[in-house]
Amino acid sequence: MWKAFKEFAFKGNIFDMAIGVVVGGAFGKIVTSLVNDIIMPFFGFLTAGMEFKSLKWVLSPAVIEKGEVVKPEAAILYGSFIQNVVDFLIIAFSIFIAVYFASKAAKKLRRQQKAEPVPEAPSLPCEAELLVEIRDILQNQQENQNNQ
Repeated sequence: MWKAFKEFAFKGNIFDMAIGVVVGGAFGKIVTSLVNDIIMPFFGFLTAGMEFKSLKWVLSPAVIEKGEVVKPEAAILYGSFIQNVVDFLIIAFSIFIAVYFASKAAKKLRRQQKAEPVPEAPSLPCEAELLVEIRDILQNQQENQNNQ
């Protein structure tokens, strides 16, 4: 088992996976920034300044006595959920586009490889030709022996 793990870990697969995780994390941050800083403010502008992140359904309000919170508010933060759904949709669409175009490129490459003519191996001589060659070689050997 240890040998199999070493082969897996040092074959390059784990390094490729680590690079994918790091790039994926950075991509997630970019998408989150895109949603939070560009898309949602635009929707807020269209909805007369409503901020989606602050949308919530209050189940029980906070209880405040003498300036201190005795019981915090219980609320369902559906605005934050909407932002996370938009994040997910953008990431899913981006991955779909990347996979879609990569698969199209792979199919095109396969078609090009199939279209290229495969060089044929030289044809082998038939039995009759081989027998003639063997006969000629034997005759040459006999003549050489007779001449010596």
